[in-house]
Amino acid sequence: MSKKKKEKAAPMPAASAGLLRFFEEETEGVKVRPELLVVFAVVLIIVCVLAQIFF
Repeated sequence: MSKKKKEKAAPMPAASAGLLRFFEEETEGVKVRPELLVVFAVVLIIVCVLAQIFF
């Protein structure tokens, strides 16, 4: 980091009891937009209701 960025950044609070701040690490994995996840959940609910009605 440059010296200017270090001066502007607010210091993070110290982690207590060995707890990690989860936003420090970038994990690899599937990235899904929240909107797509909500649409998928609604479609799944509709399919389940229709399956219950017709079967």
